Amino acid sequence: MQDVFIYDHVRTPRGKGRTNGALHIITPVQLAIQTLNALRERSIAHPAEIDDVGLGVVMPIGEQGADITRVALLEAGYGDSVSGFQLNRFCTSALDTVKLVAGLIASGQADAAIGGGVESMSRVQIGSDGGAVYTDPSIGARHPYIPNGVAADLMAALDGVTRAEVDAYAVESQRRAAEAVASGRFDASLIPVRDRLGQVVLARDEAHRPGTTLADLAKLPPAFDKAAAAGYGSIVLQRYPQLEAFEPVHTGGNSSGIVDGACAVLLGNAAFGERNGLTPRARIRAAASCADEPLLSLGGPIPVTHKTLARAGMTIADIDLFEVNEAFAIVPMRYSRCFEIDPARINVNGGAIALGHPLGATGAMLLGTLLDELERRDLATGLVTLCAAAGQSTAMIIERV
Repeated sequence: MQDVFIYDHVRTPRGKGRTNGALHIITPVQLAIQTLNALRERSIAHPAEIDDVGLGVVMPIGEQGADITRVALLEAGYGDSVSGFQLNRFCTSALDTVKLVAGLIASGQADAAIGGGVESMSRVQIGSDGGAVYTDPSIGARHPYIPNGVAADLMAALDGVTRAEVDAYAVESQRRAAEAVASGRFDASLIPVRDRLGQVVLARDEAHRPGTTLADLAKLPPAFDKAAAAGYGSIVLQRYPQLEAFEPVHTGGNSSGIVDGACAVLLGNAAFGERNGLTPRARIRAAASCADEPLLSLGGPIPVTHKTLARAGMTIADIDLFEVNEAFAIVPMRYSRCFEIDPARINVNGGAIALGHPLGATGAMLLGTLLDELERRDLATGLVTLCAAAGQSTAMIIERV
């Protein structure tokens, strides 16, 4: 098996995922084209050497359907020979594309490949792809579905976490993100998004809310109490009768933001880097995916971390920094408590609560953020993990070269 190195990564800013967001006027394929084009111009002298490209897309329909990756590659100047695929494993999709193409390189089936993702949440709405998990009663009778927000409230109830605690976590995420943006920590990897006239429509993340306070968040109503009252709460209590009832604690202020964005990560073996004069920035040490109890659909980062550490022959103490996707505040909070990690080592530049969660792109964005921060602090190892619907999760460990 060959070592797999990360040579470069780029991402767009995250734009507010609403019709008044800066990136709403940019189609998903244009987000992907501009991202892939920027990576090519920065680091790929000979595009024909790229053996495969994967983009995560969680709503792969309409403007985001029909293998958006292949079309974007053609428009981004990679030529006719570079193949592309799109992948949907809910929120882990972008990290999964990196994991899959890394496997091609490690096994000798490729010398270089790109993983990443794209999601225009302002143009293609969450849930618009349908699916049996939402719509087929015969499936639901045996494998009940609950919205992720209800699952987040369930996890908070099981852990005894209060509204004040999740709000406090969210305030800290906003503070860290504001500091990171203001100090330019993301700038080296950000690419400006342009309109058809070539004018910049967004150069920096726009969804964070600097100066957010506990008093601000305390005013927000629970986001998922109506879903719980509509019957999903009863499903929870059938599985966890010890709760008797549970209080909703997650709101729009302590949950991940809806945003648009795209990203791409260039991977290759040592020979690819030598041929192209590229210096590897990190090596992929290990990666894994797993699934857990479906109603605890956000709990997967814990078992998948155990699995990934075992594959790497490492312990949690060997990891310097962590990126744990802030789908909801309870996810990194539970993770930190389970592994007894100092919160100062997790999501050090804020997370999706502040910056947003462009579903199909987030995993690779977090990987890039982790690498940049390891370099900035001159640290060695990092772990990135995300939860996904139905109890799934993916994790990856990288080490600087």
